[in-house]
Amino acid sequence: MSLTAAIRDRDVAELPGKRDEDWRWTDLRGLIRKLPPPSEPFVGDVGDGPFDALARDRRVIVNGRGADPIEIARGSTAVVAARFISQGAGVHVARLNIIVGADAKLQLLESYESDGGSVSQAVLTITLGRGATIERVVLAQDDADAISVSQATVTLAARARFGQTVIASGARRQRLETRVQHPGGHAELRLDGVYLLADKRHSDQTTVVTHESTDGATAQLTKGVVRDQARGIFQGRIVVEEGADRTDARMGHHALVLSDRAEVDAKPELEIYADDVACAHGNTVGALDEDALFYARQRGLPEVEARAMLTEAFIGEVVDRIEHEGAREVVRAWAAERLRG
Repeated sequence: MSLTAAIRDRDVAELPGKRDEDWRWTDLRGLIRKLPPPSEPFVGDVGDGPFDALARDRRVIVNGRGADPIEIARGSTAVVAARFISQGAGVHVARLNIIVGADAKLQLLESYESDGGSVSQAVLTITLGRGATIERVVLAQDDADAISVSQATVTLAARARFGQTVIASGARRQRLETRVQHPGGHAELRLDGVYLLADKRHSDQTTVVTHESTDGATAQLTKGVVRDQARGIFQGRIVVEEGADRTDARMGHHALVLSDRAEVDAKPELEIYADDVACAHGNTVGALDEDALFYARQRGLPEVEARAMLTEAFIGEVVDRIEHEGAREVVRAWAAERLRG
């Protein structure tokens, strides 16, 4: 079952649902009774994107149209802002192919925006040459009534570096999925995420990393904050195949639940078929530290301000790992606005 097939065939029976293990917490089949018509081409002013000021190369992909390939030549450097916009109440798929040559560097600043009622899927294929570097920063700020799915497949070469930070505010259903083929060979992978959810918003961050050979490294850290009736989902799986010795893989997920009706579902997994590895994962879900809140109040901070300050500090560990200074500041300001709003 897949969203791609369901949209292609206009058949809701092909939608992924709770019987599909990787989708059991983001059930599209039980939610969508009838697919809307295909999205119409959009003509008009879409305004400015969150990362437009940081990149000369700006790609605007509206209702699945305008997704020209991004190719970075060997040894060169580029900053690209890719903006996915869903306008109207239609359904569409956007496809983007990204190829970064050997020893080249790309800062990919990616954002998602949508109208209520839209059903959208973005399919990204990202390929890194030997020694290439990508930092991908994804800001997903979909409408509360939208259904939005982004699926990226990443293929690394030896000595490549791929860093990613996904920041999400949720939607009616929102899923941000990344699957990485890790070749070992001293390639380095960082997969980070933040979700800040309120009202009845839903966000799912799912990752799968497959280590195929020796001497590979993966570091993963995701943090979330949920309140009201929101639902946050983290699914992370790291597979170390037979023969992938000297793999170093670390995964952490930590969430704050700020109301009784909010929910977090987490499933960190390690599948290890090699012996000489250093792998670990951790997962915590809890409330704000009441002692820290008490001391902040004792210093004269109003309770709302104190809670916002503590939650900003909680997610700050992830935000600080963004290497691109401009993108880091955009994300920090975006998060502060939502936590203090």
